[in-house]
Amino acid sequence: MNFEKTLIPGELVKRYKRFFVDVKIHNTTVTAHCPNTGSMFGLLNKGNKVWLSKNDNPKRKLKYTLQIIEQKNKKVGINTHLTNKIVYEALTDKRIESFKNFDNIQTEVKFGENTRFDFFLSTKKQKVFIEVKNVTLSRTEGVAEFPDTITSRGQKHINELVKANKEGYQVYILYVIQRDDCQKFEIAKDIDSKYYELLEKAVKKNLKVLCYDCKFTSKGIKLNHEIKFKIK
Repeated sequence: MNFEKTLIPGELVKRYKRFFVDVKIHNTTVTAHCPNTGSMFGLLNKGNKVWLSKNDNPKRKLKYTLQIIEQKNKKVGINTHLTNKIVYEALTDKRIESFKNFDNIQTEVKFGENTRFDFFLSTKKQKVFIEVKNVTLSRTEGVAEFPDTITSRGQKHINELVKANKEGYQVYILYVIQRDDCQKFEIAKDIDSKYYELLEKAVKKNLKVLCYDCKFTSKGIKLNHEIKFKIK
């Protein structure tokens, strides 16, 4: 997934009202959109290096969007709106081993009355739902974690995936670690114990879990290596 334009470096001043960040670019402070509803735990230290994209649409109130924060000299992609684009590119390029045999790829497919899953893949004999989760949290060196706050939406998705499996669908959660400094992935049980318990039960009911990290280049972000995960 390539950025449309070269990103602009800056220095984090503060985040506030969830969707706003102040960033210093040279000697000017600008307000940018923060496309991440999570706590972004550990990433919001004043002075952290950041990268912004700029939109020249005159109708847009905020011209800048926060894309990457640097933590301990490592880049972390925080834009959750890009996660599905990263995955879609990987699916079409056949870079996810579990889904190499699927050519029919649909996005935002409805299931039931109130649920849409991120991806639906199918062949004549198989039908698969995939729900994608963006991961930025790392409290221990080399270990990525999800979630970074209590996620009722994430809990709902687990329950809905279990329902879909009962109706004959193969079901997956794909955790995308938007960073490249982690060799392990864990569920942050101390942050959301209910999410952990639901996932643990769902895995026993045929929910499959995949986890990949990302590679950063000067042009964009791509899905990289599979990270092994086994719920304790």
